[in-house]
Amino acid sequence: MRLLILGGTGDAAKLSARVANIPGIEAIASLAGRTREPSVPSGHVRVGGFGGASGLAEYLRQMGIDVLIDATHPFATQISHNAAVAADEVGIRRLMLIRPPWEKVSGDRWIEVDSTSAAAAILENQAKRVFLTVGRQELAAFAHLQAIWFFMRMIDPPATDALVPTGMILCDRGPFALVQEREILIQHNIDTIVSKNSGGNATYAKIVAARELGVQVVMVNRPAVPAGEQVTEVDAAIAWLLEQFSLET
Repeated sequence: MRLLILGGTGDAAKLSARVANIPGIEAIASLAGRTREPSVPSGHVRVGGFGGASGLAEYLRQMGIDVLIDATHPFATQISHNAAVAADEVGIRRLMLIRPPWEKVSGDRWIEVDSTSAAAAILENQAKRVFLTVGRQELAAFAHLQAIWFFMRMIDPPATDALVPTGMILCDRGPFALVQEREILIQHNIDTIVSKNSGGNATYAKIVAARELGVQVVMVNRPAVPAGEQVTEVDAAIAWLLEQFSLET
């Protein structure tokens, strides 16, 4: 039986590793290819786009895929939409593995917005030194804020012709320790963090550090996901998968 895992997250890599040990399932992990040195999951891996929903549907047919698990990033809205359309067109089951979003707790100073452009608008006239952690593809939304200094962290550097805000760029990959995040906030005199609500543990330490130091967080809420079956943990995805294939571990 053939499974396609749309990956790019730590949960997707864990899922691929678990599935590799289940007899009777041949899994293919697909990565978008946007990260230069991605964390490659176990088993058979393909890299690159499909050419929209129609291209993904054709791939599902050609490869004889029986089940699709969408374990992409919570903000990868286009591929999740394409997966929903393609799975429906081909007539196969689809599951979304989506880690829970972070929840605001006592001591957090969050301003919640629905887009990076809204986050940029909030910063104007309110912030002076910002820790920007929204990824290299979202930098242009902040480039016009010349009065603000940005400490920008991302996995890969921006393109040479990209619009980039004034400040400093650090290329690094999580997970990040609390002591490391606290040091960044103190060393660079950060008064505001801008973050997408990605969920998970790999980058949550910056939110804890902000809480401890009283730093404001502009939190970009997640976009809506397509309707369909969802789980929040790898164990639940494995259980669902075994049920689809009537297998036992």
